[in-house]
Amino acid sequence: MAHDPWQERGRGQAGDGPVTRPPQRALDRHRLRHLLDAVGAVSTDMDTRTVLRRIVEAAADLVAARYGALGVLDESGTVVDLITVGIDDPQMCAAMGLPQGHGLLHTVVDDQEPLRVADVAAHPRSAGFPPGHPVMRTLLGVPLTMRGTVHGDLYVADKRDGTPFDDDDEGLLTALASAAGISLENARLYEHLKRVAEHFQRRMLPVLPDLAPLQAAARYEPASELPRLGGDWYDAMVLPDGATCVVVGDVTGHDVEAAPLMGQIRNMLRALAFDRGEPPGLVVSRLDRALMMSDDPPTATLVFGRVERGRGEGGQYTFGWSNAGHLPPLVVGADGGTTYLAPARHGIPVGIEASVPRYSHEHPLPPGSTLLLFTDGLVERRDQDIDAGLDDLAEQAARLATAPPDELCDALISRSRQVFDDDVALLALRIPSDDPAR
Repeated sequence: MAHDPWQERGRGQAGDGPVTRPPQRALDRHRLRHLLDAVGAVSTDMDTRTVLRRIVEAAADLVAARYGALGVLDESGTVVDLITVGIDDPQMCAAMGLPQGHGLLHTVVDDQEPLRVADVAAHPRSAGFPPGHPVMRTLLGVPLTMRGTVHGDLYVADKRDGTPFDDDDEGLLTALASAAGISLENARLYEHLKRVAEHFQRRMLPVLPDLAPLQAAARYEPASELPRLGGDWYDAMVLPDGATCVVVGDVTGHDVEAAPLMGQIRNMLRALAFDRGEPPGLVVSRLDRALMMSDDPPTATLVFGRVERGRGEGGQYTFGWSNAGHLPPLVVGADGGTTYLAPARHGIPVGIEASVPRYSHEHPLPPGSTLLLFTDGLVERRDQDIDAGLDDLAEQAARLATAPPDELCDALISRSRQVFDDDVALLALRIPSDDPAR
């Protein structure tokens, strides 16, 4: 509970001495400063719950109340969160649970008007208090509304000097409720936008086809903060010559334009790969020339490759690839050994200069090994060097060398955190094992 520097020194009992109060002008300045601070918190970068807690603290402080609370409603009108001030025991709050939608508190939501009660117990809609709840005598509550929608209610109880709440208290609480209503509506719009953006992004990514005898799995995770539309993608398909084509890429930029540009580049590359069974470097060169026909060509980093088996019985699988400014693929052996495929001749991103040569490379894929292609969101952290992220990925992948590709992808996505600074695309391809039991 925030301390009120203007509260009384005592209640006038014997030996307490005289009650001291500040001049009214000083009190008004104090209230105005706290009101402006609380309203200003809505426009900061703090998370919604932190903003709402500050508003509740300011409400209790401004009207010198012992208790304050803010109830958050979902779109169906059910209380889904309750932020309290003045009850310091978290176990008590957890035991009491959320309000059940009846009694005085719900009157504020039903009537959508401020409510002042001088004697809670005597009010006809009072439902009493749950076990362990402090007994409160006076109440002031206001609804949190925005554009005719009720998002919750803000209320305080029991002034420290024992007096009832007045018109000034109601005006201050109403102003704070307006700020809280804006914050809650913004939070709802933010969550809705995230859901829509993520759905749009996922609809643009392919469902992996059957690549048997290879096993494959892929994952996409959007950035944790808006914008959730990104340019990362994965793709895989079987080519007419029997080779399996794989690609992971990242279009420059993370805004509304990145996702459709990703779709454009992905489709171009699919068509070029399907048209001719050329080495990966030549396919990427063709993509460069196609992109440079645009007045404002999109740019992207990518790894494009072919997985194919040598001729004859027992032929070994190989991975032929070309890297256009992207992070190197990772090969994880069945024994847990790891190798990043990072040859010296590393190409620049596509869409920059079509005359720059592209290179093709080859690497064997032993039985039971796993090829991992990924975008930088999987290994980049704001607080560490990217080499540390690559080392961590290799270490974690080695521990899961024989796990099914789906389990491997899930574990790598969630291995160290739930917050992604950038979106992530991950593709895992498992080579058949010589051991028929595996």
